[in-house]
Amino acid sequence: MKRHALIALFLCASFFGTGTAFASAANEAATAADPVAEKRLQKLSEELRCLVCQNQTIADSNAELAQDLRREVRAMIKEGKSDKEIVDFMVVRYGDFVLYRPPVKGITLLLWGGPVGLMLLGLFVLQRYLRRRTQRINTETQPLSADESSRADALLKEINPK
Repeated sequence: MKRHALIALFLCASFFGTGTAFASAANEAATAADPVAEKRLQKLSEELRCLVCQNQTIADSNAELAQDLRREVRAMIKEGKSDKEIVDFMVVRYGDFVLYRPPVKGITLLLWGGPVGLMLLGLFVLQRYLRRRTQRINTETQPLSADESSRADALLKEINPK
């Protein structure tokens, strides 16, 4: 019974995977027929961030969401929308984070200043740690005063009266 279920699962997966490949191939063929639209798609895809990968543009990403976004941009290009209208639509739908180079404004200051702030915080914490470690080492290596030395000798004699 398990074997039949695995075979059915394999057949379903191969069937749906093939359909996706055919749909993708059909889309690619349609855009190859219009090189101007393909250039616009490529330019716009390099300006938009993949929301799954976050470190890639939708042109570079193979994530399903990036493929969906490319299809959506392609459809808007076919509808005759301008590049600004397409980018504005994406920003309204996904926020400024969808832009690979978000504008500097109050809301996006965290995106721009976050890495610098974290680095400065890390340097501050490192400096405090090193300063405390140095002070601790210095206090541990200071010689005992005469009073402390005589007290230590007395304690040692109590423990080991030889």
